[in-house]
Amino acid sequence: MIALYCCIQVVVLPLASLWAGTGVGVDDSEQLLYMRFLWAGYGGAQPPLYSWLGWLTSSVFGTNILALKVLKYSLIFVALASVFVATRKLGYSQRTAVAATLGLLLFPQLTWEMQHTLSHTVAAFCFSALLLLALIELLQRKSLLAYALFGLAIGAAVLAKYNNVILLTAMVLATLSMRETRQVILRPQIMISMAVALLVCLPTLYWTASHPSELLARSYKFGINEGGGAFLVALKGIVDFAGAVRNFAILPVAVFAVAMLAGRILPTTLRQQLSDSEKFLWRVLGFGLCITTILVIASGATMFRARWLLPVLFLLPVAFAARMDALGDRGRTAQYLTITVAAALAVLVLPASWAYQVYGGKGMGRVARLDYQALYHDLTADGAIKTVTSDWHWVGNLRLVDPDLVVLGKEVPGFAALLQEPAILIWLDKPEPQPEILDRIHQAGFVLDGERRSLRVPEFFGSSDGRLVTVVKLKRQEAK
Repeated sequence: MIALYCCIQVVVLPLASLWAGTGVGVDDSEQLLYMRFLWAGYGGAQPPLYSWLGWLTSSVFGTNILALKVLKYSLIFVALASVFVATRKLGYSQRTAVAATLGLLLFPQLTWEMQHTLSHTVAAFCFSALLLLALIELLQRKSLLAYALFGLAIGAAVLAKYNNVILLTAMVLATLSMRETRQVILRPQIMISMAVALLVCLPTLYWTASHPSELLARSYKFGINEGGGAFLVALKGIVDFAGAVRNFAILPVAVFAVAMLAGRILPTTLRQQLSDSEKFLWRVLGFGLCITTILVIASGATMFRARWLLPVLFLLPVAFAARMDALGDRGRTAQYLTITVAAALAVLVLPASWAYQVYGGKGMGRVARLDYQALYHDLTADGAIKTVTSDWHWVGNLRLVDPDLVVLGKEVPGFAALLQEPAILIWLDKPEPQPEILDRIHQAGFVLDGERRSLRVPEFFGSSDGRLVTVVKLKRQEAK
């Protein structure tokens, strides 16, 4: 069922865009910008693994929407399959594994948001699940190969999303907290895992050390240094963090609660003795939330997005399904209801995700509706161009029209070396571009050349007047 679900999306979503003549949203357009390069780092405080996989996928399928969807849904499939296998390896029934796996589809961030946006979060989900599977394999086998694979999973998880370090720490603490499992971490062979993980991360660690500002390039998203006393900042951070937890987990918690009511499971029944497997799952969740709370207070962060909690809270449906498994026939009824609701929700959302693929919403994702064929035709009316720069990575969509085009945003590393004539600067909807892109252009030794042109680019399903795109040529500044 999971494979069929992913295959349907891989086929239908590109066909929908091809039929409508539209592009992709901001996250996919950013990957179109980066996926032609195989670098140790890509700027914008983002880890490189998703872009590496994008480079590999585009090498096979070409620079198109199909490559983007093959990448995304391959990762989603691997994530869901890994959770299923991990649950089975913990000794639970197939029914419990299905409830745990489909329970993940109750997260709106997975069933809805990932369908039309997000990139690195998809990688975080996939490699968090693989990290869980690798640790369970290590706990059961304790072989040198298992230690090496655990190290590989650690490295991949960190390179998928840096906040996976929280999940890794929570897993290690949960393993150390149990007498039955702590020796796996305390054995000398754990150095194999550490060595493999370091080897995997070494190129990116070196790149980050060489570009320290890139690591914190988007720290503004956390609302750090907003002012106010330490207590008020900590309180605001904890409140916002709690709100993010609520927003992320409310639907699966509600569905599992209703399922338990339908199975006539009383709160007192839930307090029955936990198995070692359940203890491990709940302790990883508990440690993960505690570590995040400590980081909130220590960093002074006051803003959180629900999807950032995915590397920890993805274990919640697994823990719920495991708890139901221990409750006999009543738990079985609750599991079946959870499976039914989750599967129905995933199927019902499909047509909406197809519509959103071409419509792009009303926010930043609206850039998907621009007619990039018409835009590219206007941009090249006076001659071919080699490089397009912009203050925002929406222009990555132009590579769907011309895969050989070099498209640069303000966060692209090596901007000066990549900027080659004939080159232009374009920006969307505003009278002036952001100052940061102008600074990058001037630092690269280029200046704006000639008059600005204003274009009205057609927008599907939007205003008949189109959207305003401003264009200006760039010229290399002569050395004095």
